[in-house]
Amino acid sequence: MSIFTITALLGGLAMFLFGMDVMGKALERQAGGKLQTILSRLTDHPVKGLLMGLVVTAVIQSSSATTVMVVGFVNSGIMELHQAVGIIMGSNIGTTATSWLLSLTGIQGDSFWLQLCKPVNFCPILAFIGVLLYMQRSERKKGVGTIMLGFAVLMTGMEAMSTAMKPLANEPWFTDLFLKFSNPLLGVIAGAVLTAVIQSSSASVGILQALCATGSVTMGAALPIIMGQNIGTCVTALISSIGATKNARRTAMVHLYFNIIGVFLFLTAFYSYNAFFPVAQLSRPIQAVGIAMIHSIFNISVTLVLLPFSRGLEKLAILTVPNGKEDAKQEDRPILDERLLNTPAVATYRAQVTTVDLANLARSALLKSMSLVGKWNEDIFASVRREEDATDLYEDTLGSYLVKLSAQPLSLSDSHMVNTLLHCISDFERMGDHALNIAKTAQEMLKAGVTFSQPAMQELQVMENAVQDLLDKTIYAFENRDIEAAKKVEPLEQVVDELARKLKSRHIARLQAGGCNQAYGYLFNDLLTNLERVADHCSNVAVDMIEVSAGEFDTHDYLDKIKMGGNEEFIRRHARYAGRYTIPAEEPTKAQN
Repeated sequence: MSIFTITALLGGLAMFLFGMDVMGKALERQAGGKLQTILSRLTDHPVKGLLMGLVVTAVIQSSSATTVMVVGFVNSGIMELHQAVGIIMGSNIGTTATSWLLSLTGIQGDSFWLQLCKPVNFCPILAFIGVLLYMQRSERKKGVGTIMLGFAVLMTGMEAMSTAMKPLANEPWFTDLFLKFSNPLLGVIAGAVLTAVIQSSSASVGILQALCATGSVTMGAALPIIMGQNIGTCVTALISSIGATKNARRTAMVHLYFNIIGVFLFLTAFYSYNAFFPVAQLSRPIQAVGIAMIHSIFNISVTLVLLPFSRGLEKLAILTVPNGKEDAKQEDRPILDERLLNTPAVATYRAQVTTVDLANLARSALLKSMSLVGKWNEDIFASVRREEDATDLYEDTLGSYLVKLSAQPLSLSDSHMVNTLLHCISDFERMGDHALNIAKTAQEMLKAGVTFSQPAMQELQVMENAVQDLLDKTIYAFENRDIEAAKKVEPLEQVVDELARKLKSRHIARLQAGGCNQAYGYLFNDLLTNLERVADHCSNVAVDMIEVSAGEFDTHDYLDKIKMGGNEEFIRRHARYAGRYTIPAEEPTKAQN
């Protein structure tokens, strides 16, 4: 064994780990939208949760990434502990897909198709096609090309490791080492330590498969190492749960207990059987496909055995991380969990959902504040204050989170969404500010004993109805990423502007005629101004959505085009909204505030 053997081994390992990382991230970006849909369909049924975990892990090729996501979801309150158990079990099965792909290195045979399936033959073709696709402008083609390149580098690294390790078959110390690993306890420890260090069970299984090329790895040595690898992969989730809520820490413990109990049951059953009916294959060399087979049989069988006891695993985790004396008090949950930044597609989805929560907070505050104008209620006023404070917190949290998220590798659609969110969060927060302003104006009316006349209240009601409709349209378009719905916002916003101008003109006329108290007039004008500003922010959100989706960022240019360019759809919608929100005819002798 020379120094060049070691360098070749290290080079192969580097290519293997790099290819796995590139392929996994590219798969995640390509599956972004579908991955979000799968993860958003939470279920209380453990079998459905298992299938969800299996699919997600098979897509992103990393059980560690799936469990970290689950810890993040539980920590944020998006997912309950019992919902996470099935997903964790499914992730263990999903990760076996990688070992089957890596077992292609052990294919034997002289036929053309068998030769074509060998990585050494198809990887150059795969890499060439991958480069061609990567050089295309289409983001989808570039993404597929990245997956192919990652897989080609991964398999090339695997071949390089296998080739570099073959001379080790003649080294007595290497053979003796694997004889020691035939001891189940030592094998489990070795597999757990290796996986904990590189934090990827798929990678550690791949390394073990590469070692099979030496012919020195027997089934007896490989079996406990594979068991240990399943335990070692729990380290990533345990680390990610540090500083999280109790249920998030319990989720990581469920992952650990599931694998420890599974390993104990499997090894006990297997070696008990071997004691009475010796398995001759234990002393024979094992191939890469044998590793994949053991890996799959173990994970599937353990899952089938423990799935009925999912509630028991949950209770065991609760005993390990018990409730404290202050259980009556709900744990503070983060608005967004930074653990999800490791999977940008999911993090983008969560940021969008959280921004919708911000928008609904602002909407709730606005509706409550408008109700205070007609009828004062101290509790509702306090609720408006709390919700306005919450919108401030949401904006700060989202702003920091989105800046960090924008530094991650994002797909084009996710990049557009992050840009849209960065533009929109301040508009939603400002709506909350205007809601509080309206509530404070209502409070001033109460202190001054001001009551608007019936005609003035009717005018204000028309304005409030139009603004409420506008806000509903804006939030619907934003939540559903519906660009066509967003295009309905601007015509209605212009109607709101026209209403504000008409109502202010009427107010001035009443002042000039002496039919309105000047102090009352200031309060009426404040209400109109704040409602008009809310409409302006709705317009900003809708235009940002439209412009970012088109790759443009000049909102003024867009507004000029639709308002001055004779846009027929805009004119038609504007006419319909103007007819819907008309001001009652004024009675000159009675119309006063």
